[in-house]
Amino acid sequence: MKKLLVSGLLLGFSVLSMMAQSGTKSPYSQYGLGVLSDQSQGFNRGMGGVFQGFRSGNQVNMQNPASYSAVDSLSMIFDLGVSGTLTNFKEGDAKVNAKTANFEYATALFRVLPKFGVSVGIVPYTNVGYSYSTKQKVGNSSTTTTTSFEGTGGFRQVYLGLGYEIFKGFSLGANISYFWGSYERDITVTSSDAYVKTIAKEYEAEASSYKLDFGAQYQHKIGKNDRLTVGATLGLGHKINADANLLVSNTDTQTGLIALTGDSIDNALSIPMTIGAGVSYNHNRNLIFGLDYQWMRWSKEPFPVVDEATNKFILKENYYTDRHKLSGGIDWIPAPTSRRFLNRVHYRFGGSYATPYLKIKGQDGPKELSLSAGFGIPLVNSWNNRSVLNVSFQWTNLSAKNLVTENQFRITIGLTFNERWFAKWKVD
Repeated sequence: MKKLLVSGLLLGFSVLSMMAQSGTKSPYSQYGLGVLSDQSQGFNRGMGGVFQGFRSGNQVNMQNPASYSAVDSLSMIFDLGVSGTLTNFKEGDAKVNAKTANFEYATALFRVLPKFGVSVGIVPYTNVGYSYSTKQKVGNSSTTTTTSFEGTGGFRQVYLGLGYEIFKGFSLGANISYFWGSYERDITVTSSDAYVKTIAKEYEAEASSYKLDFGAQYQHKIGKNDRLTVGATLGLGHKINADANLLVSNTDTQTGLIALTGDSIDNALSIPMTIGAGVSYNHNRNLIFGLDYQWMRWSKEPFPVVDEATNKFILKENYYTDRHKLSGGIDWIPAPTSRRFLNRVHYRFGGSYATPYLKIKGQDGPKELSLSAGFGIPLVNSWNNRSVLNVSFQWTNLSAKNLVTENQFRITIGLTFNERWFAKWKVD
């Protein structure tokens, strides 16, 4: 118990310190709830993020809680991940590079009863972070106006998950999450003419709600050494108890007087229903193939905006579009029981394609193409031979017609501590 409390406190402090550094610099994060988090972990990010049919007693697969029932009675697993990203933004002939560091996840898994696993953790849901400006000339005059766009924030979830094997091969699970976060987005218009007013708009919202996700897995043994696992997940969509506020200020630069107006919409934000399914094939315990599909029903969720026709702050329907994502990947270990170190390393490859969930200026937002590779490096000492250092490399392209193109290069480092806390010592 002392070990559990100390490790929990260390994990909590690590998470809080890294959360302060998490974020994005994508201009696409100025729309909707922000840029959607990957939510994949160290073991599967290098293989395209597949998770639906992934089932292992040595890893925490928080995306399908049915997998928790696979943990054995001796294990206490901690999994922590961070990443660094270099992004190239391109619009026309203009190019800009940006660097970000992100907290990715912190999870834990252990067994409380036979075939009954419990997991706890924290993962980001979206990130908001951008800062840029545009300049425009007023008619044929020498006067120019500068419009600045800035935003910060994001949404996260802390979850408690349960997974139980109902009968041989078939498991059900659920994650119950506390969902919270906020965003603040500012638009400021200034003029080079000292006699023109400065106009600023501030959009902000803060959420505090719940999130429910369910999972199922069925594993079937094929032959002596092969296993086929089919998985499915369901996430419930609902309002997230967030009031959206708009504050507009007009500053007279001559008199210094500020005129303020504001508006708000109660319970304006929501998250969508999410449905997914997938399959994995485990051959001889050293080769895993996985294929996943996920659908997020964003099109039914409204979002607060200023209507251009009436200049009123309203909940706009058809703001989003449904998101479809297809992922596939491979995890290969040359020889798990070999004495040669390189033969015990996990080699991972994968890719994914996702349609946008945003509509920008009446058209679909950026589609997402991603390729990844990674390693799972076993950490061995006299007591523990099951902990793993996971390193993945990911290239992601975000592109849409006549909009900004992003090329992201991300390195993710995940450390899985798999400790035999519950083993009983025997003395002769």
